[in-house]
Amino acid sequence: MTRTLDGIDLIVFDKDGTLIDFHAMWGGWAMDLGRRLEAATRRPVAGDVFATIGFDPSRGRVRPGTPLAIATMAEIREVIAAVVRRWCPNVGAARRAVDTAWFVPDPVSTAVATTDLLKLFGAIRDRRLAIAVATTDDRAPTEATLRALGIREHVSALACGDDGVGVKPDPRMLLAICEGLRVAPARTAVVGDTVADLTMGRRAGAGLVIGVLSGVDAADRLAPLADLVLSSIADLPID
Repeated sequence: MTRTLDGIDLIVFDKDGTLIDFHAMWGGWAMDLGRRLEAATRRPVAGDVFATIGFDPSRGRVRPGTPLAIATMAEIREVIAAVVRRWCPNVGAARRAVDTAWFVPDPVSTAVATTDLLKLFGAIRDRRLAIAVATTDDRAPTEATLRALGIREHVSALACGDDGVGVKPDPRMLLAICEGLRVAPARTAVVGDTVADLTMGRRAGAGLVIGVLSGVDAADRLAPLADLVLSSIADLPID
């Protein structure tokens, strides 16, 4: 297994936790949603919701492998709706409460880059490598985030949670990118902060799988699946 970018033509990045600070975006959103749900239901539902989606409000952190870490927005909403139904007198009341409280996080105002992405992506492109993003987030906020960060023009392909090509760790997301760009998985590097990211890469036959510690999972969870584990994408062996 290679531990450099030699023999690699495409780098596929995860978004939240890899390109941007995961906890800055989703921690604030979870807290706001909890307050809105309690106002809508007039019941103390936030703690139950947080425990179910995997958010620790005392630390402002998301637990590995939980819905908030790996699920799509639609899946997260369904999980939360099931919790709220336990607190409401009937299904209709629960549905109205979720409809009232639900909102999608602002992908621009909450996006904090994990490094100088313009510099990094410029260096990658200087090496004539293609760049793609695979994320369980929906396409519209992903596009908005990449544009706000000034890197959309560097990204040759996207695979998002609502694209219908599976979600991590399903390898179809990565295989769809490779097929669209006509790059063999064996000449593709996958970079992500979760076990789901790295498992996707392994199942798809990626030539290089890199874990980063800037997001949800710790080194002991990533190392068994990774060729490299780095502090962040700032340490990618580009030179």
